[in-house]
Amino acid sequence: MLVAATCLLPLGYVVVSSAQLGPGEAMDFLVRPRVGRLLWNTTRLLLGGVTLSVVLGVACAWLVVRTNLPGRHLWHGLLAAPLAVPAFVNGWGWVSTTHGVRSFWGAVLVVSLSYYPLVYLPTVAALRRLDSGLEDVAASLGHRSVATFLRVVLPAISPAVLGGALLVGLHLLGEYGALQILNYPTLTTGILDQYRTSFNGPAATLLALVLVAFCLLLLALELLARGQRRRSRVGSGVNRLATRTRLGSSAAPVVLGLTGLAVLSLGVPLASLARWLVRGTSTAFPVGELTSATFTTLGLAVAGGLVATVAALPVAWLAVRHRGVLATAIERSVYPANALPGIVVALALVTVSIRSVPALYQTIPLLVLGYSILFLPRAVVSVRGTLELAPPVLDDVARSLGCTDVEAARRVTLPLILPGLGASLALVSLAVSTELTATLLLSPIGTNTLATRFWQQAYSVQYGAAAPYAVLLILLSVPATWLLSRAANRDGLRAPVRPLGAVT
Repeated sequence: MLVAATCLLPLGYVVVSSAQLGPGEAMDFLVRPRVGRLLWNTTRLLLGGVTLSVVLGVACAWLVVRTNLPGRHLWHGLLAAPLAVPAFVNGWGWVSTTHGVRSFWGAVLVVSLSYYPLVYLPTVAALRRLDSGLEDVAASLGHRSVATFLRVVLPAISPAVLGGALLVGLHLLGEYGALQILNYPTLTTGILDQYRTSFNGPAATLLALVLVAFCLLLLALELLARGQRRRSRVGSGVNRLATRTRLGSSAAPVVLGLTGLAVLSLGVPLASLARWLVRGTSTAFPVGELTSATFTTLGLAVAGGLVATVAALPVAWLAVRHRGVLATAIERSVYPANALPGIVVALALVTVSIRSVPALYQTIPLLVLGYSILFLPRAVVSVRGTLELAPPVLDDVARSLGCTDVEAARRVTLPLILPGLGASLALVSLAVSTELTATLLLSPIGTNTLATRFWQQAYSVQYGAAAPYAVLLILLSVPATWLLSRAANRDGLRAPVRPLGAVT
């Protein structure tokens, strides 16, 4: 409940600030044509971005795990790699290559290329753990590969897919940097514009309240689709992976399509970085500034990842092991802040710290707290995903053998959920290293990260000077991305192969 109350601080700030507007004034503001356009842009971006991310993530995961795709381990690394390229760097790379992406379809393409790994990685992990006996039964009843996937595989891996889709949706609601570069106005960019041009806090927080409504809708849809069925089991099930589908003549088009995806998601931003490093007139390599920003980013990323992971543990434990209305309410309470722009969360923390704990204002602990509130959903989704698969009966057995509750959790449950803890640390650290607006507002004076330095240079159209910070940001994200892809790709078995569409 302490974690939930902390995460609800920004929402409380939004409600109190919005209440300063009278009902009539608030209604007049919300029915403006400008707000209507922002609402429409946000809605269609959400629908298009989440749909394309889910299609790309699930399709690529199935190709890597369940087919005889040539070089599938190499493809797995390439398909997870876009997670190391921040969305605003990806958008900058596309815009500096062609201004044709400054449109709705361009925005959908760029954000989907940046965020589809959030669906791909958990789907790969779920497919690895799925009991192939279910598919064998479906095949014995005459279902071909496509029907088996739609009726058996997809429902079984739906928690992973829905969790990834929820993360993508929340990121799109709060995305600012990429959409600002792509010149695609949404509610988030409108909130920042409102603060910057008119300094109208209540009007801006009223727009943030609309974002919260979007978030609550996403949470309700995900909760409804996921259901309450328990998915843990005792024992490892079968000792083999499901039979891989032979692509046959489809192999060449599939490889060509994956190559195109890799070029769009990685080739374009990396080629743009290389071009500006070589040809940019403002290109410079200030070693002192680069080193300082790198170590600051690394320290904040690790601190934010650790705090968010520790905070996620009791929330996920309660949601999985003690299901009920209160547990669900506590778990759902960590998500609304993730849909808010970083500046709204930061202003909430600034207001609370100045009025209640002035000593915290502009300190590293307050900045880390802001990161934890913003990115706690990543940690909760990761920890909950593995905790769902840890059978509670094993704890009961440990207690029957004389272990206390704490010893049972430490010796039995903790080893089972370590992959989820590692994924939580990596996902939150990646998000912290690329956060912009909250960092600019909450960080102590003189504190610069790679993301803020890149943004300052890119916003001044000094692309050459911005490129070194972007390169270091990508290199810093590679280890966390590698850990995530490695954890999702653990199989160690060679599966048999059957022709595409065949019945076993």
